[in-house]
Amino acid sequence: MWFLTGTGTGVGKTYAACLILRALRRAGLTAAGFKPICCGDRDDAELLHAAGDPSIPLDQVNPVWFRTPAAPYTAALVENRLPDLDLIRETFRTLRTRCDSVLVEGAGGWLVPITRELSFADLAAEFGLPVAVVVPNQLGAINHTLLTVESIRSRNLQCAGLVLNLPPDAPDDVASRTNRAILEDLTGLPILLEIGPHQREVELALA
Repeated sequence: MWFLTGTGTGVGKTYAACLILRALRRAGLTAAGFKPICCGDRDDAELLHAAGDPSIPLDQVNPVWFRTPAAPYTAALVENRLPDLDLIRETFRTLRTRCDSVLVEGAGGWLVPITRELSFADLAAEFGLPVAVVVPNQLGAINHTLLTVESIRSRNLQCAGLVLNLPPDAPDDVASRTNRAILEDLTGLPILLEIGPHQREVELALA
């Protein structure tokens, strides 16, 4: 369905992905989250696993796990082992054949390095999925979103739109009230979802 990236780390990618997966499953689709690489704890992968089709094992939701809480390239250097890129690619192909919809979640932001030569942007291009950008609806969203969208488009990839996520602790200010209209105007992209604090369900236009 989408390759879900974010304007940075901690912007709500997993939260949004789980809402989307549950909506797909309510619509009767076989849907799975795919977190190619986890670094630090495995909480994100476990949440995706719980939200997706129960027949998909955790090790397929997340095939590569580094214990070091850092970017994958950094974690690989610290742990002195390379990420198994062949396993990531093979697992993605397997999920595509088993599921109606696979939602891929990157780690951190768009250009986070996996190896010295490969970033999550490169992986998104390889997978060939439209890219959706998760944006925290707060001050700073405009600059970070424009930079991310510009980079996606510079690679001739399809940017499907934005997922605007209002963090629970975000103030009700001018930025949070106007970001949606400004981002739609400046990027020309649709807001695919607008998520409020503690939201439990979303509706998707699946037609």
